[in-house]
Amino acid sequence: MLVAYGVRQDKRRKLLAFLRTQGEGQAHWEALLEDLYRRGLKGDKLLLIVTDGCPGLAAAIQTVYPRVAHQRCWVHKMRNILDKVRKRDHDAVKADAQAIYLAEGRRQTEAAARIFCRRWRREYPTMVRQLERDLPDLLAFYRFPKHLWRKLPTTNVIERCFVEVRRRTRPMVCFVNVQSVDRIIYSIFQRFNLE
Repeated sequence: MLVAYGVRQDKRRKLLAFLRTQGEGQAHWEALLEDLYRRGLKGDKLLLIVTDGCPGLAAAIQTVYPRVAHQRCWVHKMRNILDKVRKRDHDAVKADAQAIYLAEGRRQTEAAARIFCRRWRREYPTMVRQLERDLPDLLAFYRFPKHLWRKLPTTNVIERCFVEVRRRTRPMVCFVNVQSVDRIIYSIFQRFNLE
């Protein structure tokens, strides 16, 4: 299930689209984003797209909304980083990585990133290279007002919705047909829209 969820400047949230699909490749994400584009989300007022780091989605964004800033989710990135480190280094790596995105400003963030890379490059060169490569997309939130810095760098808003969808659909052992799946998913997200 591919999902696009919007947050307006007045903080109202809304399910924009969802698509049942067989994968998360670029073509699948392009289908969802192009549907949004056709329905009127042209991108001229779209300020930021926050993603979990899926390569297919990142490529699709470059095709459909190439001028919109892209923010990679720090929660997902932290999981990726910590999956690549030994248990004994886990806490130190986590603290050093958090110092990057919890810094008070862009300059402090860049300094924390340099310290992180210098400290961990020898033991984890691949992980450090990946972080350096992804850093521009991980720091896109700094273009926005400071009061938004804690909320913009994650996909937590949509992840909470997924938890609720799983909680409500898991007891439904089977669905009558594909349309019933769409109706259930839509009604769950619609409830979130109304709340």
